Amino acid sequence: MNREYHANRILTAMLICAFMGMFSETSLNIALTTLMNDFRISAATAQWLTTGYLLTLGIIMPFTALLIQRYTTRRLFFVSTTSLTLGTIVGGMSVNFSMLLIARILQAIGMGILLPLMSNTILVIFAKEKRGTAMGTLGLVLSFAPAMGPAISGILIQYMSWHFIFWLLLPFILLGMFIGYRNLINVTENHQQKIDFLSVISSTLGFGGIVFGLSQTEESLLSPIVIVPIIIGIISLAFFIKRQNTENPILDLSVFKYPIFVTGSILVLICVLIFQGTMIILPMYLQTGAGLTVLLAGLVLLPGSATNGILQMLGGKIFDKYGYKILVIPGFIIMLVTLFFLKTLTPNSSIILIMILDMTLMAGTAIVWTGAQTHALNQLPPKLYAHGSATLNTMLQVIGAIGVSISVAVLSSTKSNYLASSQHPNSINEISSAIASGAGNVFGGLMIIAIIGLLISFWMILRDKKQELTEI
Repeated sequence: MNREYHANRILTAMLICAFMGMFSETSLNIALTTLMNDFRISAATAQWLTTGYLLTLGIIMPFTALLIQRYTTRRLFFVSTTSLTLGTIVGGMSVNFSMLLIARILQAIGMGILLPLMSNTILVIFAKEKRGTAMGTLGLVLSFAPAMGPAISGILIQYMSWHFIFWLLLPFILLGMFIGYRNLINVTENHQQKIDFLSVISSTLGFGGIVFGLSQTEESLLSPIVIVPIIIGIISLAFFIKRQNTENPILDLSVFKYPIFVTGSILVLICVLIFQGTMIILPMYLQTGAGLTVLLAGLVLLPGSATNGILQMLGGKIFDKYGYKILVIPGFIIMLVTLFFLKTLTPNSSIILIMILDMTLMAGTAIVWTGAQTHALNQLPPKLYAHGSATLNTMLQVIGAIGVSISVAVLSSTKSNYLASSQHPNSINEISSAIASGAGNVFGGLMIIAIIGLLISFWMILRDKKQELTEI
């Protein structure tokens, strides 16, 4: 009982800080127009507040397995939360764009270390029969916090100042640090591992190049500023993977020798593609296609994110009791049916209908995500927990960026083609119809991805049953 109580206190400290960090990830997006006016900067410059954040995450996360092996859990927790705190303070005090960009990078460094550290800590301190609930609680934070960001920030900007976005976070981060200080202990064995600097450089260029290239897609996937960084990233990543074939790699890729980890991870990544594609397309549809304000669009989508978070926690409890099989098949069927209806949306579609469809889709992704992720990580031996967490979290960032960039590119391309053949391309009704058509194409593509996920789920379950019969 004492062990479980202590484990829950450690998880609480990490979750509070992670919630604030994830909140900050999206909270500033709604303020970009205001920041452009305040700092007299262009949209391309302002976008670096998002690009710089994502780029830092993509660079930091692959090294977290090495950090977890070299340093104590307690030290890494305080390094990550201190970076998050400093970034929050600098953000609240920012008087120019450079200060604000530095603040975002400091926040990203903190979250880049904290997220894999949390996953690894859950695997170590919770018994297998309790991990689903713990992972589900983590899922609640990772889905609900980013959704609350735009809604709460919109209110703060409207009635106060964007600086208060940062000051709102600070006391909660300090509370999480205090709880961590009282309860956190080292949960892993540490050893000094030699750092391969060629791997460090190639990983930075690899993951950084890919994430940067994808973040620059905007209107076209074929722009040189997109293609060149991605090509450099892929070449560097190939070199990085080759360098990991040593006794003490920075990122132990032997996790991919475990088939269930691979298939479970694929299901999680499919959920990320559907989740990120929907989260980027629906706000654009609601604002341009349905004519809602940014704040109203955020409020319409808030119940869906709340549903996702609550069902991730519930899905974790179901996983602990019944396993992953009862979650993944129903989850993908729910996603598939919901995406079909989202594909048929028009500018005249009911806002209530969109809210219900979003809630249903988020419910489907939640139960699959929790079940597949926990099942995948459970297959690894303890010595690979840190590497599995770092690998999966890094892939989540890259696949998430891919989902956003491709979804936006499909929407933009469809919109342009639609308006090019229109007799009244500047008409509000025609623009709304073009956006709805583009959104339909995105949801159609996500339907295909959901079908692939459903087929993999069937194969995964059949494989497990065959293995169980063989063992008998």
